[in-house]
Parts: sequence; C-alpha cells; structure tokens
Amino acid sequence: MADPRQARRYRFGVFEADATTGELRKQGLRIKLNVQPFQVLLMLLERPGELLTREEISQELWPDGTFVDYDHGVNSAVNRIREALGDKAQNSRFIETLARRGYRFIAPVQRVADDGAPSAIASPSPIAEPFPIPEPFPIIKEQKVVPVEPESKFGSRFLASPHELPKTSYRTVQTLFVLLQLMYVGFYVGALANLAEIEDLFSVLPKAAEATTVLIVTAGLLIPVRAFLLSAVLFHAPGVREKILRIWPFLLPFDELWALSPFLLLHHINFGLALSCTALLAYSPFAQRSLVLMGAGELNPEVSST
Repeated sequence: MADPRQARRYRFGVFEADATTGELRKQGLRIKLNVQPFQVLLMLLERPGELLTREEISQELWPDGTFVDYDHGVNSAVNRIREALGDKAQNSRFIETLARRGYRFIAPVQRVADDGAPSAIASPSPIAEPFPIPEPFPIIKEQKVVPVEPESKFGSRFLASPHELPKTSYRTVQTLFVLLQLMYVGFYVGALANLAEIEDLFSVLPKAAEATTVLIVTAGLLIPVRAFLLSAVLFHAPGVREKILRIWPFLLPFDELWALSPFLLLHHINFGLALSCTALLAYSPFAQRSLVLMGAGELNPEVSST
C-alpha cells in the first residue's frame, strides 16, 4: 500500500494531473483524457527525465497479455496525451520520443501532497532546466488543446471527437478507409464509362444536360482527390490526419451528392434498393472522418522523430 501522505497530484507548466480523481486540468479547467492515456501520463510524471520503455507501458496497460497490437496502442495513448497538452513529437516541450525505445518526460514536475503542500520539484534532466516551472510557456500556444480539429459550433456538437471513438486496431481502420476510397473511385469510373445509359436516364429531368455536366465534372475532379487520399494514407504522408480533416468539409457536399449514385442504376435495380443504398452512402463521409480520427494513415511518432 502506498503511503497516504504520498503526493497524488503533479504540476507541470500550467497543467495539473490528479492521480486520485483521474483528472487532468489546465489552469483549473478540466481537459478530457481517457483512462489509458492518463495512466501513461502518470507513469511519465512519476519518473521525470527517465526513459519509460514501450514494454513497461504495455505491461501496465495490458498486464494479462491479451492485447496483441500493443505497439499501435501505445502510440495512440501517447498521441492522445500530446493532443491534450498541445505538444508535438517534432518539437516536444513535455514528452520526448526516444526512437524505437520509449518516451521521457522532459519538463519540470512538482509533486503536491494530499494536504496541498508542494514537495520538492523533480528536475527531469539538465536539458529541461532552461524551462521555468509554471507559466513562462506562451499561453497562446497552450490554448490549443486539440489543434487538429478547429470545429464550428455545429461540428463540435454533432461530430465525434477522438475521445468519443472506440479503440480499434490500426489494420482495421486503415483497411476500411482504403476500401471506402476504392468504392468512390469505382462510382466515378463506372459513371464515366456508362455516360450513354446515364444520359438516357437523365432525359426525363428538366435540366438533363446540366445534370450530365455536373456528373462529368465532379467525377473528373474527384478521381485525383481519391488518388491523393489513397496514396497519403497508404504511404503515411507526414501530417496526413490534419490534411484530411482540413479538406473534409469541402469534400462533404460532393460525397453527399454522389450518395445518389445508386439511382444511376435504376435500369438494373428497383427504386427501393437504390434508396436504401443512398441512405447508407449518406453516412459514408462521416465514417471516413471517424476512421481518420481513429488512426487511419497515422504516422508512427517514432518514425517521425527518427
């Protein structure tokens, strides 16, 4: 059993982590952080300046050994911590990545006892001493708790955040994202290959020529966009997550328009089936966004630092 007088809170910069309540706060405001990332943060805070290996983290998070893809799980947990702290792997102020070995907390840590009295400051290492303890870090930078998702009020209220999505293996989210892109490419190529049949289908519309033009132009523009998404995710382009989230609002109306593509097959299927497929496709762009937040195309932070 731990000594009841032992410090259960840790202060670093403008942040405070409370091991008793499992809460991370910034200048008194609570920041949402899931259980496993918070466990990893506590492990780092308990040993500032020391190497915390990936094996130690995995044994703490999955002691029974049932979790197989622990490498991706550890990466995901550290990435969630960095998002909450506004930290970056390439220019770390809190968590330093040691390639193929593990992680190290490089900022000064102050332990606070249960009675509120601060204990001695744990100095991580000589490289961290130029950083003063509380607030010399630029406040403007630290205000960005999740910098990759500047959402509107609508978006923040109705769209899923990374903390609300389930933990899934990297291979699963990567495969699903790639299959969705290939599905859209199939729609575009199939439509352009059957223009004569589609023009006959559009002939009953008031503005058939305009509808055909919209189909040709959007298909021609979106084929290279899908090629970009496929190559960026498959080859782990740097910053791919931020790039996809940035273009997602512009791609959303086109994806919703192409959700009507099953109606282009009315010569082969009935109206009810086309409507059912359209309803499913209308959700597809939101599924793609969720897969990106769950790690599709995510660059391994160790590869980045190497």
